Amino acid sequence: MDILGIFGILLGILTIILFIIKKFNIIIAAPIATIVVLLFNSVPILETVFGKENSYMTALAGFIASNFAIFLLGSILAKYMDKSGATVSIANNVLSVVGTKNPYNALVALFIISAILTYGGINVFVIIFALIPMAKPIFRELNISWKLVTIPVFGGTSTFTMTMLPGAPSLHNIVPSTALGTTLTAAPLIGIVTSIVAVVFLLVFMKFALAKSLRKKETFNVDEKVESSDATAKRELPSFIISLLPIIVLLGIILLFSSVSNIIIVALIVSIVLSAILFRKQIDQQIEVLNLGANESLSSTITTGSTIAFGSIATSVPAFKGVFQLIQSIPGPPVLSLMLGTGLIGGITASAVGAIGISVANFAPIYLEMGLNPETVHRAIAIGSGALSIVPYSGFLIIFNNLTGLTMKDTFKNGFISISVTHWLAMTVIVIMALLGLA
Repeated sequence: MDILGIFGILLGILTIILFIIKKFNIIIAAPIATIVVLLFNSVPILETVFGKENSYMTALAGFIASNFAIFLLGSILAKYMDKSGATVSIANNVLSVVGTKNPYNALVALFIISAILTYGGINVFVIIFALIPMAKPIFRELNISWKLVTIPVFGGTSTFTMTMLPGAPSLHNIVPSTALGTTLTAAPLIGIVTSIVAVVFLLVFMKFALAKSLRKKETFNVDEKVESSDATAKRELPSFIISLLPIIVLLGIILLFSSVSNIIIVALIVSIVLSAILFRKQIDQQIEVLNLGANESLSSTITTGSTIAFGSIATSVPAFKGVFQLIQSIPGPPVLSLMLGTGLIGGITASAVGAIGISVANFAPIYLEMGLNPETVHRAIAIGSGALSIVPYSGFLIIFNNLTGLTMKDTFKNGFISISVTHWLAMTVIVIMALLGLA
C-alpha cells in the first residue's frame, strides 16, 4: 500500500479545511490542496493541475460549462424575489397559516416544502436560491435563531428525497439506474424503511435544536451586509398570488416538460421575465438586480467547481485504490464496505453525485461479481454517497452560507447532523436488513 500517497491525500484534505477555517477563499485553497496531494503521489504536478486533459483545470471548466447557466439564472431570480418584497409577502401568508405561537410548525412547513420540491426533481441549488429569501422574513417575524434554517432546508433537500425514497428523479437516483440497468424505484423496501427512519430522526432533531436554541434565548440576528428585507418591508408588497406566481411557473414548467433537455434553464428564464413584469412597480432599478445576481453567481459557480475539481484529482491518484482495498477488508456484509467506500469518495470530492459516478464505474462491478443484487447496489451507493457529503469545503454549504449570511461555525454542525448523520442511520438500517436477509 502506498502509505506516502495516502498521507498526501489526508494532508491535502487537512490543507483545504485549514484554509477554509482561516477564511481563505476556496478558489485559492482548492488548487493549493490539490498540489499538496500530488506532491506525495509521484504525479506530474503542472500537467495534472494545468493540463488540457484529465486535469484540475479541465474538471473545473467542465463543472462551470455544465452548471453556470443554472447558477446565473437562479441567482438573478432569487434577487428579484428578495428585492421586490415577494419573499416577505409569501412569508406573511405562510405565517398566517402556521401561526406565530409555535415556531416548530414553521420549521416543519419549510422542511416539507423543501422535501416536496426535491422529490419533484428540482435542482437543490434552484431550491435554496428560491427558499432562503422566503424563509428569512419568517424567522425574523418569529424571532428565532436564523442558524436553525440549516436543519429544515438541508434535511428536506438533501436526505431521504435525494438518495432514499424510490422514484426520485434526482441525479443521485438516475446515475446508478443508468449504469446498473435498474429502475428509479430500485430496492423499494430499503428505500421506504430508510426514508421513514430519516424523517423521524430529522423531525426529532429539529425539535431538539429549536428547544435548545430557545433555552439559550437565541433570537433572529443577521449580518447587516446581507440583510436587505428591512427596506422592502416598508414598501408596498406584491400580493401573495403575484409573489408566488414566478415560483409556480418555474416548478410547473420543470415538472410538465421534464423530458425536454435544458428545461431548468428555460423555466428559469421564463420566471425571470415574469418577475421583471410582475414586480416592475416594486423594483425601480432592474439593471441593479440583474447585476447583483450575475456577480453573486460567478463566485458560487467557481466555488463549487473548485471543490469538485480537487476531489476529482484526489480520487484519481494511485494511492486512492489502496484506501478502497483497506475499506473492503472491513468485516461485515459486503454492502457495508460498498457504502463506506462511496461515502469516503463523497467526503473527498465534497459531492454526492461525483461519488456515485465514481462508485458505479469502479466499485459496483466488484460487488456485483460478489453476488449482490443490482437493486441493492443501486440503493446502497445512492445512500452511501451522502455519508460525508457535507464537509467544510462543500460547495453546497459555502453557497448556502453566502445566501444566508451565516458562517461555517453557524451552519456546519447542524448541516452535518442533518445530512451525514441521517445517512449514517440509513446505512445502519441497510446493514441490519442485510444481516436479516432483507437486503
